[in-house]
Amino acid sequence: MTDSKKLAEAVNKRRTFAIISHPDAGKTTITEQLLLFGGVVREAGTVKGRGSSNFAKSDWMEIEKKRGISVTSSVMQFDYQGKRINILDTPGHEDFSEDTYRTLMAVDSAVMVIDGAKGIEPQTKKLFQICKMRGIPIFTFINKFDRDAREPLDLLNEIEDVLGIETYPMDWPIGMGRQFMGVYDRYNHRVALSHPQDPANPYLPLDEDGQVIGENPLAGEGEWKDALDGMELIEMAGSELDEEKIAKGDQTPVFFGSALTNFGVKTFLETYLKFAPAPSAHKTEDGKSIDPLAPEFSGFIFKIQANMNPKHRDRIAFVRICSGEFTRGMDVTLERTKKPIRLSNVTEFMANTRENVENAVAGDIIGLYDTGNFQIGDSIYTGKQDIKFEKLPQFTPELFVRVTPKNVMKQKSFHKGINQLVQEGAVQLYTGYNSNDYILGAVGQLQFEVFKFRMQNEYNSEVIMEPLGSKTARWVDPEQLDPKMASSRNMLVKDRYGAPLFLFENQFAENWFKQKYPDVKLTAKL
Repeated sequence: MTDSKKLAEAVNKRRTFAIISHPDAGKTTITEQLLLFGGVVREAGTVKGRGSSNFAKSDWMEIEKKRGISVTSSVMQFDYQGKRINILDTPGHEDFSEDTYRTLMAVDSAVMVIDGAKGIEPQTKKLFQICKMRGIPIFTFINKFDRDAREPLDLLNEIEDVLGIETYPMDWPIGMGRQFMGVYDRYNHRVALSHPQDPANPYLPLDEDGQVIGENPLAGEGEWKDALDGMELIEMAGSELDEEKIAKGDQTPVFFGSALTNFGVKTFLETYLKFAPAPSAHKTEDGKSIDPLAPEFSGFIFKIQANMNPKHRDRIAFVRICSGEFTRGMDVTLERTKKPIRLSNVTEFMANTRENVENAVAGDIIGLYDTGNFQIGDSIYTGKQDIKFEKLPQFTPELFVRVTPKNVMKQKSFHKGINQLVQEGAVQLYTGYNSNDYILGAVGQLQFEVFKFRMQNEYNSEVIMEPLGSKTARWVDPEQLDPKMASSRNMLVKDRYGAPLFLFENQFAENWFKQKYPDVKLTAKL
């Protein structure tokens, strides 16, 4: 077999997806169940058990364990049914949307988790729109049917109306809450029981008319009749299953179940693998497409994370491989500097554990130990062709604080902590234009809380944060700048690359500035 055939075989086995949801919809619990099937963990923990040491495998950061929320994207990899699966578990909290948006640039499909009682929530809608914009396939898991939930038909209608995507229910719930008996598995032509008499055989086969073959333990139950009525309605009025629409992100296969009781997740995974795409082409800034089967290696850095291993105080740059094959010790070109870098210390992930990786191919996510060479959005490649992948989304901060060390004797750890954490991109660092003041900018308040917590726990540096309130950040051309333009209403600062910008108190202050200095161009770019 030729090397190109081996590469194509390996790439076509990859399935790389992100799990997106509103906070507390059960995203991390589903991730754990998937890892259970992949043989990565022996038992699924729960992020809710705060007194327990059995925390979610994907929530490795200390603050995530304490608060029971995901505040950073995690990467997990396992093999299942001949496929190599890369899962990216993303933060659900809206203050960390930027991390999630960048992560969505690194996947080939997305799994949308919806709380069966709450339906579409604001964060779900935002994240869905990013997936839709990229045209990536979206698979939907409606969770928590072991509790009281909304009517399945209402949930499907809401997905179609609010998100503007056609639905195709792959299965249908039989009851809900305490009366949740299982699902009518339309795609696999069987009934899956949530509490079977024989756990080794939880399925009831269906005949051509959709009726249970042999004895039906659900016969006579009102929930069974309701499920049949629902299925009849869907068959008459619903959409046809369309693989082409799924591939374009115009139709979402929908699954019902309960992640907490591990019901419906395996059916979802196995069916997902039949429809989910292998790695696809990635666009460059000049409009070209990089074929995943191209022989030369290329990839981009979509995330940087400090202190995944607190003992070593390291920093990892997450790379989505877009083409070719990575081999340990290879030399690549860093597009931004055009300098060669040897990739000798590279890891693959299982949340907080990792292993050195010898090789990886397009679709895989690898981690590069970073000593300060990389930035989010960097492209790396081999060969003579200069490759610069599309820009990753960046948000302009809206909230600002002045930050100082509580103990002036710990300046070294204070500066080290700030410089490493801002590399991750969740908070932005500014300095006073004519002073050494450190000012942090973020999209949401939770980012400041996480930053403060991590400074103390990971760098042993307590910090004092003085709120500066919400501001509008506008960059200014250095050639047009006169420091005297600054006032109490428009603070003049520099970003971490030395570019000057004003932090305007409000829209009125910005308008006033524009009237006073009509020739000065202000931009909202980062």
